[in-house]
Amino acid sequence: MKKVPFVTKEKIEEITKTYPTPFHIYDEKGIRENAKAVKEAFAWNKGFKEYFAVKATPNPFLMDLLHEYGCGCDCSSLTELMLSNAIGIRGEDIMFSSNDTPREDYEYAAKIGAIINLDDITHIDFLENILGKLPETMSCRYNPGGIFQMSNGIMDNPGDSKYGFTTEQLFEGFRILKEKSVTRFGLHAFLASNTVTNEYYPQLAGQLFELAVKLKEETGVSVSFINLSGGVGIPYTPEQEPNDIRLIGEGVRKEYDKILVPAGMGDVAIYTEMGRFMMGPYGALVTQAIHEKHTHKEYIGVDACAVNLMRPAMYGAYHHITVLGKEDAPCDHQYDVTGSLCENNDKFAIDRMLPAIEKGDYLVIHDTGAHGHSMGYNYNGKLRSAELLLKEDGSVQMIRRAETPKDYFATLDCFEMFGKLFE
Repeated sequence: MKKVPFVTKEKIEEITKTYPTPFHIYDEKGIRENAKAVKEAFAWNKGFKEYFAVKATPNPFLMDLLHEYGCGCDCSSLTELMLSNAIGIRGEDIMFSSNDTPREDYEYAAKIGAIINLDDITHIDFLENILGKLPETMSCRYNPGGIFQMSNGIMDNPGDSKYGFTTEQLFEGFRILKEKSVTRFGLHAFLASNTVTNEYYPQLAGQLFELAVKLKEETGVSVSFINLSGGVGIPYTPEQEPNDIRLIGEGVRKEYDKILVPAGMGDVAIYTEMGRFMMGPYGALVTQAIHEKHTHKEYIGVDACAVNLMRPAMYGAYHHITVLGKEDAPCDHQYDVTGSLCENNDKFAIDRMLPAIEKGDYLVIHDTGAHGHSMGYNYNGKLRSAELLLKEDGSVQMIRRAETPKDYFATLDCFEMFGKLFE
């Protein structure tokens, strides 16, 4: 599958007259079409809700856009809860899935009525001690351990994950919650990350549906919602075929009809918590080539660095690169595409075959709409870039300004000398 940018060279040249590179830009049209497809794929389930994983792209403009399609928010921290609440997303439109959770986070989640998804059996007492009484609705995160394997191979290793209840703890936890004030129960699991296969959600759903039936039989607890969490991935490389969310939704429906309906559980709501699938392909990092270096290798230096996109440096992750205006040129030059951090892993591509790149060329780094800007940091005193929204009518809106040196020094307000820098 050829990767084609959603923005042209001419458009970028126009944008950079107002907003200098580097910046992250998002495609409103693509986001809307995808959100609509997700909603339609699970329309067979009356209670379906997508809880967008805020950590992927914590921008209120984008969160609000998804909310138009009925999406809630999956939050994992106090500030993500505050962000959701500030834009009017609160109550059971928020799923609070956290771990090693501070007291303050639980207090705020309860205050705004979010659904609390417990990560550990010990958190039952911890939460009750904080609140005095548990909420009527509670969810528990399940981790079966071992290796999660599908027909196309090993997908992930839940047994090495810090998250969730064991099987024994889950049954005991549900019994404890039932004895207390909880009347509405949810079940949650995340067993594999960034799966590019239509089989993952249906297989996970089948396991959770069977578990829900067993929980009802052995504990008397009737599960009201089952949260498939995230894990539905995107094709970062051109060779990968994208997931088909409608096939995925139909696969989950078949498991639902096979397992839950015969057990008298045909009213269970299905929830999802996708971040990467909802936003990943609809964001790009735009950067400009500013240097070239000819030493032991051929290097192209750009004005972005790992603080703008951490995944290649942190995980060795592949992100496709398009040189704007040279989409049809032969990829006959081998480059390392680097940023300016004083770290040798600050590379967006290593030994990548690309068209000949000249200083001044604009590069689009694909699929940064999730876990791109949000993972930014200030190492080396670098400043995080702006976020822009390419609207359906072709106009561009700044939805987060670029950081300035004043932002970098803002937390040093106890030192008067830094304030003088900006006088």
